[in-house]
Order: sequence, then C-alpha cells, then structure tokens
Amino acid sequence: MLETFNSVKEIYYLTLAIIGVPVNVLAIVILIRRKCGLSTCTTRYLVAMATADLMVIVTEVFLWRVRHYYFPRSFLDTTHVCRVNTLLRRAATDCSVWFTVTFSFDRFVAICCLKLSRKYCTGKTATVVLATTGILLCLKNIPLYFTQEPAEVIINVPWGCSTKPSYFTNPTWVGFDWFDTALTPFVPFVLILLLNSLTVKHILVASRVRKGLRGQGKGENQSDPEMESRRKSVILLITISGSFILLWLMYVIHFFYYSIAELNMLKHHDSLYIFSQVGYMLVNLSCCTNTFIYGVTQSMFRKQVMNALKYPVTSISQLINK
Repeated sequence: MLETFNSVKEIYYLTLAIIGVPVNVLAIVILIRRKCGLSTCTTRYLVAMATADLMVIVTEVFLWRVRHYYFPRSFLDTTHVCRVNTLLRRAATDCSVWFTVTFSFDRFVAICCLKLSRKYCTGKTATVVLATTGILLCLKNIPLYFTQEPAEVIINVPWGCSTKPSYFTNPTWVGFDWFDTALTPFVPFVLILLLNSLTVKHILVASRVRKGLRGQGKGENQSDPEMESRRKSVILLITISGSFILLWLMYVIHFFYYSIAELNMLKHHDSLYIFSQVGYMLVNLSCCTNTFIYGVTQSMFRKQVMNALKYPVTSISQLINK
C-alpha cells in the first residue's frame, strides 16, 4: 500500500509542477496588464498571491519534491543548499497564506469601512502591506535553517537534510514549532473566517437597506450596479478563502493529532504517514487553484486567458497570410 501511494505521489508532484508554473505565470502576466477591470490595490494583492504561489511551486514542489524523485544526487542535495531551500520554501508558503489574509482584510475594509477605504485601499498601501508582510515572514523563517542537519557525510561533504531530533523534543524548538504553525495556518484560518463573516453580513444588511430605498422590497426588479460589483467582489473573496481553508484542513487536523497524542513525526505509522502526506499534497495544490478561481468568477479574466491562448494561433495565421 505504501509503495503504491509513493508512486502516486511521485506522479502527482510532477503533474503539479508542470501545471503550476505556467498557470501562475499566466495569472501574473494577465493581472499585470490590468485589463481585468480590477482596482489597483486588488490587482497588486492578486499578483502578490500568484507570485508567492509560483515560488511555492518552484521551491517546494520542483526543487524539493520532484528533484528528489527525478534528479537525485545533484548539487541541490548538498546540505547547505538544502538548508537554504528549506528556508525559502517555508517563507514562500507563509507568504502565500498571509497574502490571502491581507487580501481578505483589504476587501473587508473596502466593503465595510467606506471612510477608511479611501486611505487604505490604494495601490501604495497595498505595496507597503505586502512588502512588510513578506519581509517579516522571511525573517521569521531564518531559524529553520538551523533545524536541519546532514543526512549523511560522504568524503567530508555533507549531503541531504534531516530535521534534528531535538526539534521535536527541545522545549524551545517545540515552542517555535507551535508558533510557526499558529502563524501558518491557524491564525489565518481564524482571521479569514472572521473577516469573511463580517463582510458577508455587511453585504446582506446593506443589500436589504438598498432594496428598501430603491423600492425593491415589494418585488420590483431593478439593477443595482454597486451591489452587483460588491457581489462579484465577495464571490471572488469567499471562493479564494474557502479554497484555502478546505485545502489546508487535513494539514491542520494532522498537526493537532500528532501534537495532542505526543507522537514523534519521525516515527509515523503507514496510515498516519499517508494522511500527513495527503495533507501536504492538498496544501501544495492550493498554489494552483487561484488562477482557476479567477477564471470561474471573473468574466474579464476569462476573456484575457482566451486571448492569451489564441495569440500564438493568431500570430502564426498572420505570418502565413503575409
């Protein structure tokens, strides 16, 4: 059973790498062109999220997972390089998660706090928030470099990375592990659920008030461009946030289980190992879903994707006609 699962996992990560890189690059290019009808601040948050997702695919999926299966014994396997990649992939994951939180907060302010939104929901503020968040998360992950030790030493050259056993027993490292996991994804879970609940509640209340003012309380059907714009914004927000929560759920459950049961992560049973690895697989999958979410919820984004896909065919056709 375990051998079959590992074979499936190997194919899964290769497929994820092949799909994840072009999908996120496509999203970044389309969003940067700013032809999707989105505000400047929203565009910058979505570009940052797509960039962080791309970095997760590169560092976690390709340089860590796929490299392990298909390119063993390269310079990437030396301990020093492996430690750096550990730091980078964890920082990329944190940024992917927390950029989702900052985007949720931005939409909450834009919809629920109109006075504050005039100052907060700007491209400049978005840049400052994203840059500050990214820098702090990178600094937070520096200690992870020192949690890794060589898996083996060959001719005085350290190879591979293995988490030090003391990481699971030393009170300082255990505390850091709890802090690290609380920061990603427990706190984001709570914040996203809270912000989305308040945003949806505000939209429902505002919708009822506006319907009453516009005479829709008695069944009249009039279009309301402002409420339609808010509705689309909330659909995008909730879809992105809901996808994040669902895909991180197994990881969270597994962390609680091994922490409460006081299990050593280095001594997994087959069933618990499979459960934990499926959790990681879903977490990595979350870095490929946002582009599809944009396509489903944003008609102008779909149009830009179709134009991008048609461009090579159109260009070749034009060259042939000339």
